[in-house]
Amino acid sequence: MKVYNTLSGKKEEFSPQSDEVKIYVCGVTPYADAHIGHAMSYVIFDVVRRYLRYKKYTVRYVQNITDIDDKIIDRANKLGIAPSELAEKYINSFDEDMKALNIVRAETDVYPRATEEIPKIIEVIGGLIDKGHAYPAGGSVYFRVRNDPDYGRLSHRSLDDMMAGECAIGSEEKEDPMDFVLWKATKPGEPYWDSPWGQGRPGWHIECSAMSLKYLGDTLDIHGGGQDLIFPHHENEIAQSESFTGKKPFVRYWLHNGLVQLGGDKMSKSLGNLITIKQALAKYSPDAIRVFILNSHYRSPLTYSEEGLEAAQNAGERLLRVVSRDDPTGGKGEALDAEPYRKQFIEAMDDDFNTAKALAVLFDLARAVNQAGDAGISFIGARYVISELARDILGLKLDPFDLTIREPEQEIEQKVNRLIEERLKCRKEKNWQRADEIRAELSELGVTLEDTPEGTVIRWERRR
Repeated sequence: MKVYNTLSGKKEEFSPQSDEVKIYVCGVTPYADAHIGHAMSYVIFDVVRRYLRYKKYTVRYVQNITDIDDKIIDRANKLGIAPSELAEKYINSFDEDMKALNIVRAETDVYPRATEEIPKIIEVIGGLIDKGHAYPAGGSVYFRVRNDPDYGRLSHRSLDDMMAGECAIGSEEKEDPMDFVLWKATKPGEPYWDSPWGQGRPGWHIECSAMSLKYLGDTLDIHGGGQDLIFPHHENEIAQSESFTGKKPFVRYWLHNGLVQLGGDKMSKSLGNLITIKQALAKYSPDAIRVFILNSHYRSPLTYSEEGLEAAQNAGERLLRVVSRDDPTGGKGEALDAEPYRKQFIEAMDDDFNTAKALAVLFDLARAVNQAGDAGISFIGARYVISELARDILGLKLDPFDLTIREPEQEIEQKVNRLIEERLKCRKEKNWQRADEIRAELSELGVTLEDTPEGTVIRWERRR
């Protein structure tokens, strides 16, 4: 099994520290409803941990909640409510979205909130000061970037390049423009906590280091997040974590997902060009959203489009039809062998979680199931393989109650099955005229038949 490591810039053999894989993924800042960009990241890392568990690893997963932040404070002030009230509202909203998208929460998973981890954050900041890697100034505390000779190795940038960036702009209290804040001195009207350096609140970067160190230890196996977090957030995490513990590496494998784009720009709350998860779920099933995300490689950018989601909806329905199809043989006689497909699926997932290729294998198997059924060959085992891989690893529900379209009435389903069987008989008897008439009748019922050299492919079209 190989994964692409952002730190090395290449695929590496996956070799965790033990049978327990320690994973940390950056969570949300809850000041508005989560959008499809969030869905992409958390669906991807849901599949990563599902697959690792499928491979018999124990997974210890931590995903933080940044429930105190400038954006939370600013929006709460505009609404005239407490920042904690605003954060709680959107934490609950986020949890609803994740549940709807079938993102699992195991008993061993931890979702710590920054406001509940202040003691650990203060401990880490204090340790960095004691070791000379940080300094207090004006009630705040800053990290000395130039104390870390390896700073920039994750983003593959030099300090000179970074000096031109936003992180080099800051308070006159800093010893160096590159230094970043660990503890922010309180401002009037803001929430604060007591610390050895005065009243204030934690900076964004230190929260993740403190929480990952507390719940996963000094070295993580996988750290995940969007590519927009590589710099400065993850770069700063490495610097402060390794400076605090004195141990390298802080993370063995850095995995970063591509970003969802809308109109050529990254989808984000700050830009205001977003489609929320709730808006998408009002039009499409959870399976459609997952297929849409997983049908491209996780490191590639994903362009949001109604056409893409329509196609994903239809694709999810295809799999549902196949796993719901009755085996005409009752499981007797010759059977379709699905193991070569399972092997191809595993090979795809072992190659840096290539879900797009894995999905293609499932659709190949679905086509083979339909062909086997048309030919009177048993496909019960193959149908189970599709269900197992799609549900257990890719997280698809394959549940008709999740679809946003009207399901066909039972009598229509029965009529379609009768017509398909009749047409198969007509083709064997070379009664081409009647076979064509049946094709037209099925088209009226929303079923398209495609005759190929390998057999007939059956597609249920989405009905309005």
